[in-house]
Amino acid sequence: MMVERRTAAELPEITGARALVYSLGIEGRDLARWLLARGASVTMADTRSAEQLEAAGAQPPEGVERAVRGELLDPEGFDLLAVSQSVLRNDANIVRARELGIPVVSQLALALRLCRGRVIGITGSSGKSTTTALVGAIAESASIEHLVGGNLGGSLLDRIEDLPETASVILEMSHTQLQYTDRSPEIAAVTNVTPNHLDQFSWPEYVDLKRNILRYQDADGLAILNADDETSREFRADVRGRLAEVSLAGPVAGDGAWLEGKAIVSRWGGAAETVAGTADLRMRGRHNVANAVLATAIAGAMGLPGEAVATALRSFPGLPHRLQVVGRAHGATWINDSIATSPERTLAALDAVPEPAILLLGGREKALPLENLRVAAGERCRAAICFGEAATPFAEAMAGAVETVVRVETLEEAVAAAAAIAREGDAVLLSPAGTSFDAYPRFEARGEAFAALVAALDGFEEATS
Repeated sequence: MMVERRTAAELPEITGARALVYSLGIEGRDLARWLLARGASVTMADTRSAEQLEAAGAQPPEGVERAVRGELLDPEGFDLLAVSQSVLRNDANIVRARELGIPVVSQLALALRLCRGRVIGITGSSGKSTTTALVGAIAESASIEHLVGGNLGGSLLDRIEDLPETASVILEMSHTQLQYTDRSPEIAAVTNVTPNHLDQFSWPEYVDLKRNILRYQDADGLAILNADDETSREFRADVRGRLAEVSLAGPVAGDGAWLEGKAIVSRWGGAAETVAGTADLRMRGRHNVANAVLATAIAGAMGLPGEAVATALRSFPGLPHRLQVVGRAHGATWINDSIATSPERTLAALDAVPEPAILLLGGREKALPLENLRVAAGERCRAAICFGEAATPFAEAMAGAVETVVRVETLEEAVAAAAAIAREGDAVLLSPAGTSFDAYPRFEARGEAFAALVAALDGFEEATS
């Protein structure tokens, strides 16, 4: 067994404990329900206002004794602090809790302690959600007992604790989730590591958090790294167990998966096997080919049959808000890529869209460099419409590179501006390169708002699968 698993009995005594939960979001509510079910007295706190929490649908579960809005309570006097990934490890309250000797736990840290099944963890700067969901689709095609969760959202603790040892648990792991973990999954996969979230962490800190996914493995663990990504290659020195790799540039040494011409090829301890072709994929873009190759490698490591892999690759449509075609209006195809919260993701989206593009950029920026995006937009876009809190820096970056640059306040105004200049054969691409937090609680909410605005345009025709 790769990772020594601990049981709930080794956690601080839960029954009767005074537990403080930071965040009324999805993870905070999951933690609160788990603690309540085990007899803890639960108080919750969130920095958001009552109005913001109501708009996000974030209400405390039944049984919570007290919910404080607008601030994080001082942890003194509590027996346990349970935190959502949204609360960073250097927060003054987290530091204080540790100084007071109060145990700090998170949803993912608890899940790794409680799970009896085999854990497959997937992290990276981009592609981790799609890869996680695709591995789940392969597991479904193979008819094995499995659970998909983690950063993809939803409840986790009550589901994971009931799984048998024979189950496979496929978890997306973000850098902020990994900041609280002290265990690694048996199979740890990294999509890529590129500059992101530099408004929260320095680049070395961010890289080090990603490294946590394999930091606690032992000789029986397996790390699957991206041989095409410079930072992922640096992780080779941190591998404590077995190493496999993936590449779009041709065969890898040893086990893994790669792209050979237009064939997705896998090898695990024997001869290489062609699993599927890139023409079989329903998802747009070379970055999604990379996601498919990594999912193929993970499935091989799990021992899943090639037929199940091929079936899933051919049928998987991708996730919402990721290059999702909303429909046609004003002669253009309208595409929702609200997941693109960094310039790197927007670059991948532009690479995947062959049509002349009207690019919608905006939201809240993360202090990331925009030069590569400026160059690509200059080559691929006939217009850039910049909206939201970051409208000015995005517009300044696009000026002189893109023929038409429009600056507006809101997403609604951005859609209207795009409709006014769209023409036959265009693609109007919402790939904002910034987070949604200036106007929406989640990138999903921004994508849903975009889809609704597009659907209201004159002559709109919904996309068909």
